[in-house]
Amino acid sequence: MYKSTGSWYTVKTEEGIFCTARIRGIFKIDGITSSNPVAVGDFVNIEEEPGGEEGGMMITEIEERNNYINRQSPANKHQHHIIASNLNQSILITTLKEPKTSQGFTDRFLVAGEAYHIPSIIVFNKSDIYRKKEMALFEERREMYEAIGYTVLLMSMEKKTGLESLERLLIGKTTLLSGHSGVGKSSFINAVVPEMEIKTLEVSGRSGKGMHTTTFAQMYDLLYLNAYIIDTPGIREFGLVDIPRQELSHYFPEMRSRLNDCQFNNCLHINEPGCAIKKALEEGKLSFNRYVSYAMMLETIEEKSY
Repeated sequence: MYKSTGSWYTVKTEEGIFCTARIRGIFKIDGITSSNPVAVGDFVNIEEEPGGEEGGMMITEIEERNNYINRQSPANKHQHHIIASNLNQSILITTLKEPKTSQGFTDRFLVAGEAYHIPSIIVFNKSDIYRKKEMALFEERREMYEAIGYTVLLMSMEKKTGLESLERLLIGKTTLLSGHSGVGKSSFINAVVPEMEIKTLEVSGRSGKGMHTTTFAQMYDLLYLNAYIIDTPGIREFGLVDIPRQELSHYFPEMRSRLNDCQFNNCLHINEPGCAIKKALEEGKLSFNRYVSYAMMLETIEEKSY
C-alpha cells in the first residue's frame, strides 16, 4: 500500500498499475488496536468491489507484517498510529538550526526503532548554514551516536553535499524517512525522485518550526536503486506507546549490555542501589545527555499493568 488519505487507499498491483481502493469494514473492528488498520508498506489483497462503481477496488486482506513502527496517535494518546510497515531501516533527518531538532526527539525515534528491530540512521541536514558552534555540536552528537552503533551522516540539500552517501544506504531497501517539518525531507525526495516535485515551504521565522507540507504518509519507488522510501508527515512529537517502564532501558543499546549487572532485575536506574547503569555513568562510560533522555522518557511513561 502506497498512500492513505482517510477512507481511500492507493495501492499498486503486481502489474505495476496504481489504483484506489477502500477497506472492508470488518478490519476496523477485527483485532486491530491501532488508529489506522492499513498502513503504508502493507502488502494487501484486493478485488473488485461488488455493487460498486466500475473499476472500484476493495482491500480484502492484509498480509502479516514483517515489522512496523508506530507512534502515539495524534487524536488519542491511548492509541497508537502505525506510521509504516515492512521496513528494512529508518532515516531520521535532523537539523541543528532552522529548525533545531532536540536530542530528546532523536532519542525517542531511536527507541521506537530499537523496540521494533528497525535499524536507524541519523542524518544532519543544512550543514551549509552551520557555523562553528553547530559544527562542534554535530561532532559531539556524531561521536555519541556512533559510539553506540548508529550511522550518522552530515548533508546539505542546498549544496547537494553528502547526498551520494545517503543514496548508497538506500539501495535495495524499504526505508522510512522521518523528521520535523522543515528539516529537508521533501527536498531530499525531490532530489531522488525529481518527477514528484513535492511542495516545500520555508521555516516559520516566528516559531523557528517547519510548516507541514506532507499531510499523509506516502511511499515512492526508486527504481534506479531497486528501493522504496516512505515519507511521513512532519512529526513534532514522537510519543512512545506500548513500552513498559521496566523495558525502556532495553532500547538504549549502551544500557542493554549492562542490565544483567544491576543488583535488582527490576531496576529503573534512577535511585536503586547496586545499579550498573548509574555506576557506568559515574565512571564516564555512558553519555550523560543520553541518560537524561532516558530519565525524561521514563517520566512520560504511565505506570500500567502489562
